Amino acid sequence: MDWPHDPDGEEGSEGRRKYGHAVIAKKIDEEEDFPLDVSAFVEEYGDDPVRIDFETVVAVRDIFDDIEQDEFGDFVALHRALGETMRENGYWFYEGAETFVGDA
Repeated sequence: MDWPHDPDGEEGSEGRRKYGHAVIAKKIDEEEDFPLDVSAFVEEYGDDPVRIDFETVVAVRDIFDDIEQDEFGDFVALHRALGETMRENGYWFYEGAETFVGDA
């Protein structure tokens, strides 16, 4: 896929220091954007790249594909849903991540 910008460039992952959740979180203003309308967010940022690991880059919309909520009331709820869907879809590269997450 041709990305609108380099995922490791200044607009993306800041020289490969930011991955997954961090890239998405940078697109959100916690004070201004909540409640967050998922479809509006995906419309605006859906084609932006998110680096998952050192060799995998996916579009924001790919991560949001399996999120069923239309809106999130706060940052914590959004991050929990993102973490869950990222783990379920193989977008969670942290070694041992499953040991930190129990059945909620």
